[in-house]
Amino acid sequence: MTHIHSFLAIILMTLSACSQQTASKVQAETPTDLIYTIELVVPDLEIPWGMDFLPDGSILITEKSGELIHYRNNTKQTISGLPDIYVRGQGGLLDIRLHPNYNSNGWIYFSFASQEGPEEGGNTAIMRAKLNNNKLTDQELLYKAEPNTTKGQHFGSRIEFDNEGYLYFSIGDRGNRDVNPQDITRDCGKIYRLNDDGSIPSSNPFVGHSGAKQAIYSYGHRNPQGMVKHPETGEIYIHEHGPKGGDEINIIEKGKNYGWPVISYGLNYDGTPFTDITEKEGMEQPLFYWTPSIAPSGLSIVSSDKYPNWTGNLLVGSLKFSYLERLVIENNEVVKREKLFENTGRLRNVKQGSDGYIYIAVEGEGIYKIVPKQN
Repeated sequence: MTHIHSFLAIILMTLSACSQQTASKVQAETPTDLIYTIELVVPDLEIPWGMDFLPDGSILITEKSGELIHYRNNTKQTISGLPDIYVRGQGGLLDIRLHPNYNSNGWIYFSFASQEGPEEGGNTAIMRAKLNNNKLTDQELLYKAEPNTTKGQHFGSRIEFDNEGYLYFSIGDRGNRDVNPQDITRDCGKIYRLNDDGSIPSSNPFVGHSGAKQAIYSYGHRNPQGMVKHPETGEIYIHEHGPKGGDEINIIEKGKNYGWPVISYGLNYDGTPFTDITEKEGMEQPLFYWTPSIAPSGLSIVSSDKYPNWTGNLLVGSLKFSYLERLVIENNEVVKREKLFENTGRLRNVKQGSDGYIYIAVEGEGIYKIVPKQN
């Protein structure tokens, strides 16, 4: 009977997926008229997880291994003063983001795997600090997920600010699929929102709820490794890894439940189902999902006039298939997908720089800039 139930569950998932407008029915194409190419601007990086741009155009780059690099005038300078980094599996030194008012306050925010706490292992933490003479100073730990675990998967973690100056960050479910994501009294499998000083906004959705982690903004997430503010609407977009299939793009709303693992368009890695439903009342449907999985990492929405034919498009890195994906969205539906710069390598991050150019970080290679082809 077990085999019959599994077979029926797969059929039900397939039929339900076919009925959804968010399905990955739009196939990714390789463009024949691409007018852009890439040029390597920062060579010799291993796993460049995060990057952001200082006012002078130089770049702060995190290596997952625990090194913070300042790249300026074609030279790499290692920045000292980092906290202890717990490097295990997918954990290490992760994202980095300048405060929107960096010019006036000098704050730099970064996420990392930390061992702080009584338990063995580690979990995702958020810290802010200032950069002085190639050293981080004034370190302040803003949030540390608990409890620690020795599991090596699903740390998250991207960082973004919204138009009101709130700080958002993601923490994955830490491999505890059936416990963490749906429980608001526990960390992990969540998107969080803080004030920029680490305090809890009084308007957060679970403030006052008994036992709730009051920094939580949304829940029911698996492992979000892409997050960006929409340049026009101000909405926070994320994408997150599914298991075998079911990677998702979601627009984050206050207090909403995004379903993991109760609903999903994915399967276990061995091809068996872990849920027989893809929708449920009170749980959000994704804007889009990928099947098969592309293993997305890094997310940007193009607003630069350097790419006029890409305005408003989403750019997503693929770790699995080693390309940059461009998604065209109309009326909250993906109508076109393109595979760009195929076989470049495991694409870890994508970001629009302060100079208007798009930069992509590729594991084992470095950081490339997307530029117009020369005639």
